[in-house]
Amino acid sequence: MGGDYAVIALYIAGMIGVGWIGLRLAKTKSDYLVAGRRLGWFMYSGTMSAVVLGGASTVGGVKLGYTYGISGAWLVITIGVGILVLHAVFARRLVKLRVYTVGEMLDLRYGGRASAVSGVVMWGYTLMLTVTSTLAFASIFKVLFSIPSWAGIAIGGSIVVLYSVLGGMWSITLTDIAQFVIKTIGILFVLLPIALVSAGGFSGMAEKLDASYFEFTSIGGETILTYFLIYTFGLLIGQDIWQRVFTARTPRVATGGGVISGVYCLVYGIAGALIGTAAKVLYPDLGSAQDAFATIAERLLPTGVRGLVLAAALSALMSTSSGALIACATTTTSDLFRKIGLKSGEVLRNRVTTLVLGIVAIGIAMLVDDVVNALTIAYDILVGGLLVTIIGALFWKRGTREGAYASMVAGTVSVIAFMIIDGVAANSPIYWGLGVSLVVYIGVSLATPRTPDSILSVWTERLHGSEDHTAAEDLSASETRQELTQ
Repeated sequence: MGGDYAVIALYIAGMIGVGWIGLRLAKTKSDYLVAGRRLGWFMYSGTMSAVVLGGASTVGGVKLGYTYGISGAWLVITIGVGILVLHAVFARRLVKLRVYTVGEMLDLRYGGRASAVSGVVMWGYTLMLTVTSTLAFASIFKVLFSIPSWAGIAIGGSIVVLYSVLGGMWSITLTDIAQFVIKTIGILFVLLPIALVSAGGFSGMAEKLDASYFEFTSIGGETILTYFLIYTFGLLIGQDIWQRVFTARTPRVATGGGVISGVYCLVYGIAGALIGTAAKVLYPDLGSAQDAFATIAERLLPTGVRGLVLAAALSALMSTSSGALIACATTTTSDLFRKIGLKSGEVLRNRVTTLVLGIVAIGIAMLVDDVVNALTIAYDILVGGLLVTIIGALFWKRGTREGAYASMVAGTVSVIAFMIIDGVAANSPIYWGLGVSLVVYIGVSLATPRTPDSILSVWTERLHGSEDHTAAEDLSASETRQELTQ
């Protein structure tokens, strides 16, 4: 595997090198957290695609294809639908608000300290999302070096933490573009066609597999509905996704680039399911379906090419892991630290926070053994706790601060309670969380005084701000940064 090692080593060195470039660019809070709000169409769509298509979408998507066939694409399809809806309906509003976190948006809309509650929920979500992507490093490095899972997690996680700490969102954005290109070539243009041909094409696979592998709903209607509730809605409100939206130069860039990204996600989801289906034909007796991606890459591809595909898998894992990590750090400094009197604007404090949280995520990942279950925990908490409050903030003027508080607490507690009662993989936690959250939000909001007009007027003015508005901090961006984002 000498050629593979060379390709992987070159890739890793490139990611760390980009981190050093980001260190030079990240001079202000805006630079470190939202890349100076300077991204154009290409960089925006590439980085958005990279952040949402991570370990669960790649390793997990192939795993579901191995288990259910083409129906395994639903997990990633619902992610793509979430991206499309986010950018068709919400993106312009979010860019105009010019905030850094979901909590800051809630504070602006409800006129209170909603970020104290939402920050805790969002912190739990982003941390578990970081853990999910970090966990998936184990399957890739096990193939490369035949090392224990914990060592693979430590290696992959350390690389992500290093370049994320150095340059923040600038490092992450630049590495995401490289990862997006590698991932597209490795998964869509190399592994997918080779896997299909090796498995005998669609006719050959149909002869060897049960017909259910080619039914688009064989994974189950309830599971598909749950995926939509968790992932489509989760993509609408996640800090890791919103923080990428905030990097767009204008609302128009966010909308157009996001639609391109959503379509790419749909294609990627079908590709992963087909690769998993081919793996079932070629290697029907794997001990764990989660090893399907790494196994087909190891056994099917020639040296060098195999290294490229494994680098593509690492790209998917690192892009989501780094995006979730910087989102967790941003929530910590902008929402949680701010509540105890610590300033969030210092780049050094953001770097230290990113480092500490990265180490914590690596530690937790060593204790978790299922990438899809870990992702389910993250999205259940997010959607059950925050979806109703955020949608209400954007579309229902009668929603109040008290209603928001009560809804977030009730929804989160319900999700956690039913995870304990019915298990992490059950569908009931998200149903109960959303239902309780909605009832409490409407009931408490109607029972409490309306949000003052003074607060709503500021909110409305911000929502209708100019698309070409540029904050003072953005004007200090260097000519170098502007050239990089073209």
